[in-house]
Amino acid sequence: MPPNSGTEPKPEVPSRRRSSEPRRLRLALMATVAAVFGVAIYGGIHSRVRAEEQLVRTTAAAAVPSVLVVHPTLHPPQSEIALPGYTEAFTDTPVYARTSGYVKAWSFDIGAHVKKGDLLAEIDTPEVDQQLRQAHADLAAAEADLKVAQITAKRDEDLLKSRAVSTQDRDNSAGALAADAAVVQSRQANVARLEQLQSYERVVAPFDGVVTARNIDVGALVDADANAPSKELFHLAAIGKLRVYVAVPEIYDRAALPGAKASLTLDEYPGQSFEGTLVRNANAIDPASRTLLVEVDVANPDGLLLPGAYTFVHLSLPASANSVSVPSNTLLFRREGLQVAVVRNGKTDLVPVKIGRDHGQTVEILSGLKPSDDVILNPADSLITGTPVHLEDAQQG
Repeated sequence: MPPNSGTEPKPEVPSRRRSSEPRRLRLALMATVAAVFGVAIYGGIHSRVRAEEQLVRTTAAAAVPSVLVVHPTLHPPQSEIALPGYTEAFTDTPVYARTSGYVKAWSFDIGAHVKKGDLLAEIDTPEVDQQLRQAHADLAAAEADLKVAQITAKRDEDLLKSRAVSTQDRDNSAGALAADAAVVQSRQANVARLEQLQSYERVVAPFDGVVTARNIDVGALVDADANAPSKELFHLAAIGKLRVYVAVPEIYDRAALPGAKASLTLDEYPGQSFEGTLVRNANAIDPASRTLLVEVDVANPDGLLLPGAYTFVHLSLPASANSVSVPSNTLLFRREGLQVAVVRNGKTDLVPVKIGRDHGQTVEILSGLKPSDDVILNPADSLITGTPVHLEDAQQG
């Protein structure tokens, strides 16, 4: 068959078609794989960008500190302070002897309640008794001499009228009469002095009270010489009313006004209080302790309170108008003065404040804060105005 015949098919054409189909399949597969890789790469890059953006946002959020805040509380219209004090007997005195001798007897021991004028002890004074007898004898002799001088003076006065004696004799007798009268007065004074000393043989209670000490016994020598140290016989205390002394700090001196009421509490009487009245103060601040000494009088009819006891004195203090209270751990001590950190519009603001009374865990703020302020608890020393913060309410927590 001739090669140029038009009816015969070409043998190369079917083989080319068959070879192009796998190529197209490979190209499609490669395009699909490339698309998948492109999508994967795009997704990875996009997720990484989103992670970096989230990290930036998280880091920025973590950089803003969280703070606990409280709201200032309005100060009560009246508050009180409790200050330590000590009790003393309203009248407390030692009892001494005014005459020397030996103790003959004593009548009351410690703890005894006595009335004014009760006999506490008797002192035997033989020397004073002997001196008193001698003084009486001297007085009798002086009175006898005075009588003779009176008679002589009267006689000389009568004889002078008849010129039987001279004027000089009359004057001498009148002078002797005056001298004897003075001697009699001196002897009388000496007798009175010794009688007074003899009356001191009876040691009596000077007021109603309790015997808190007895330092004598029968036969003990009592020396009342003014040049020698005297020995205390008894110690007497009046406890029907007690004085309570308390040192009030200078900042609270407004509570130390005479006439103010006060209450006392003691550890030995839990849950019980004793009412008293502030009667006086020292009207001067002690420069060493910066306190004002105050006296409170407390009635003690039942004798429950003892002199020398330790007690707490509660004094009422009127609070300042518009004052608030905040915890003590909100205060900042800076070079600019006392400050408190508050949060306003999400940022910190250091506010200068003026404090009133210090109650320990809380302090009274007289100016600078309002009850609606958010006050930061335990502020950092490095805190400055304008720092952004997150709020956490400590009172709700």
